[in-house]
Amino acid sequence: MRRIITPLLAIALTFLFPACKKTTCNLHQSGLIASAAEIATIQNYLTTNSLTATQHSSGLFYSITDGGTGDSPDLCSSVTVRYKGSLTNGVIFDQSTNNVSFPLSNLIIGWQHGIPLIKKGGKITLYIPPSLGYGSASQSGIPGNSTLIFEIELIGFVK
Repeated sequence: MRRIITPLLAIALTFLFPACKKTTCNLHQSGLIASAAEIATIQNYLTTNSLTATQHSSGLFYSITDGGTGDSPDLCSSVTVRYKGSLTNGVIFDQSTNNVSFPLSNLIIGWQHGIPLIKKGGKITLYIPPSLGYGSASQSGIPGNSTLIFEIELIGFVK
């Protein structure tokens, strides 16, 4: 009798509690890499403004102010952030004064590469080349082919 109950219990639990199963993330980082010209533009901006940043393999540049603690989000995470977005001429095109949440996979490639570099409570500045941002398309207040600068604080995330 015990041999029959154990498999039946396992099958019942599988159907009754599907939300308890751990899901896997099937999303993958973009393989897009910024052009040499875009990278040179950001390097020139950093040098001209006496800024130090690290180059990511994608061509994105970043500077971590605070690494945060705990785990890092991945592409399948929903991130809660506070941020300020500006152009290299100093014009602020967007900012949040309150915490806002987004699925990381829905954001521009520069954010998808940059945010996982920090942990909860971390702060990072991203220097995003156009091809990892909005490309040649103009967005509200952002001319096409703009290098974007984002100051981001990762408040938290849910995987």
